Amino acid sequence: MTTTPDATPTPASPSPYPWLPASATGVGSLPGTDAREAVRLVVGELGQFPHLPELPDRGVGADLTGRGAGLLVDLFAEVQPSGWRFADRPGRDHRRAVSWLREDLDALEEFTQGYRGPLKVQVAGPWTLAATIELAHGDKALADPGACRDITGSLAEGLRNHLADLRKRVPGAEFVVQFDEPALPGVLAGTVPTASGFGKLRAIDKGVVRDALATVVDAVRGPAAVHSCAPNVPIGLLRQAGVKAVSLDFSLLRDRDEEAIGEAVESGVGFLFGIIPSLPPAPVSARVANRATTRGNTGAGARPLSDPAGTVRGVKTLWQRLGFRPEQLGAAVVVTPACGLAGADPAWVRRVLKHSVEAAQVLHEAPES
Repeated sequence: MTTTPDATPTPASPSPYPWLPASATGVGSLPGTDAREAVRLVVGELGQFPHLPELPDRGVGADLTGRGAGLLVDLFAEVQPSGWRFADRPGRDHRRAVSWLREDLDALEEFTQGYRGPLKVQVAGPWTLAATIELAHGDKALADPGACRDITGSLAEGLRNHLADLRKRVPGAEFVVQFDEPALPGVLAGTVPTASGFGKLRAIDKGVVRDALATVVDAVRGPAAVHSCAPNVPIGLLRQAGVKAVSLDFSLLRDRDEEAIGEAVESGVGFLFGIIPSLPPAPVSARVANRATTRGNTGAGARPLSDPAGTVRGVKTLWQRLGFRPEQLGAAVVVTPACGLAGADPAWVRRVLKHSVEAAQVLHEAPES
């Protein structure tokens, strides 16, 4: 017997965003190795905006880079002592990555029978793949402009095939593709280490980065988001690349980011704000706890999950400061954990997902008169 998400009401008026108001979703990863149980949990807790879980605990091929490499067309990668490296032909590691993904999609298809609505899937972005896969001679692909172009084109083609399969499996879903780009700020800043670890690769021109992202975003032929848990997410560049949403750790935002956020919202770009701690709070003294900033602390030592209104207070404060209408907030912003949940225990994961939904509902409540 399978479980399907509860039916959700249609918004009263058209929305520029690919999700319903008061939505919450996950970043991607969960702990454990059971794909069916992971999908069952996500669909059950995040019925308004579920996502395809990722289970890196399964090992090689289930990690971010391996999973993304498994989608590439006519490019194959294998694991060497130094990490992922391109190979001439598909080997055991490639086949394992393809197998893990197929298992995940089988589980997704089983537990989304009859589902209609937004459904998020995640894939490593072209710049993170280039920064984490080595060429045959040992340098990272990021050091070779031709290799970067090949990865971008291959990923775009693989993504089209992936989405065609997904649309057959879950025909009622409106897929939102999230490109995971944890390496993107480092690619732009020139801080990605060389394969040896003794140097840094040169910064990539912003225009080149933007054009590659635009290529894979165009391949989606639907709404796309970019996620990064790193500081200094290039919000303006992502907007120029055509993304419909930006996903980031809210606690890492700085005052200098507010102008870019405002411009993005004005242009119809939404945000997936990571405001729920990915890990349980570590014991801290009351004096230390009271030092939390208005944006909150999403790491160890964050406040317990007992006050949804307190969880979203920083987001509401930012929204007021930007001068946007309060009633727009719950539509433009999706609540998520700060980052992936692979390092958390199952009990905490369930609490985080429930709290995310509660916090999203508070975010959408009409402002007090």
